[in-house]
Amino acid sequence: MSLLRAIGILVIAYFFVGFSQKSPKDNWELKKIENGITIYTRATETSKYKELKAIFQIKSSLSSVIALLNDVETYPQWVYRCETSKVLKKNSDQHLIRYQTIVAPWPVDNRDVVVEVNSYQDAKTKIVYQKVTPLPDYSPQLKGHVRIREFRATWTLKPLKNGIVEIEYELLVNPAGAIPAWVVNMALVDGPYETSMKMKERILYEKYQKTTYPFIVNPE
Repeated sequence: MSLLRAIGILVIAYFFVGFSQKSPKDNWELKKIENGITIYTRATETSKYKELKAIFQIKSSLSSVIALLNDVETYPQWVYRCETSKVLKKNSDQHLIRYQTIVAPWPVDNRDVVVEVNSYQDAKTKIVYQKVTPLPDYSPQLKGHVRIREFRATWTLKPLKNGIVEIEYELLVNPAGAIPAWVVNMALVDGPYETSMKMKERILYEKYQKTTYPFIVNPE
């Protein structure tokens, strides 16, 4: 396996998922549209790595989506290249601290990451947000792994008509280590796409469909 492909598999593993076109306002560049999933990337002023955005729609309640995202231990079953995932601390359904390891093919070292997760709903729009920020020093780095220290992600769940939820996922991550930014930026599409596909299937599980949260109100 080539180094470029190995780097690509590592980077797209961090995906940890209405179409819009590229415009001067936001500079998103369309990369893929397939099976109702749209993937964009764009350069940013704050990082040498590109930012990712994935958009797709599912028929589900808002609570069901958060229930799936909060079911951290199942991530290895549907999040691309996730090896292990666990909750280190849970204050409530709206706030937890999560740990993950990501498998990378040789010759790239595996990664681990600790993040803080906060979920809330806008009372007026009923849009639900889950924001993920790094806590790189919260727990010791796993031996043989490179610790991800720069990680920012946001899930935006927009309720539409007829029980449809539009899911928008934005991610900006520095994979750390001696990996050239141009190599990372070349491989930022396929992993998020595969994870989105599995998420669309998994959200139908009964345990997610039956979950409700007091802090989430579905629009009438």
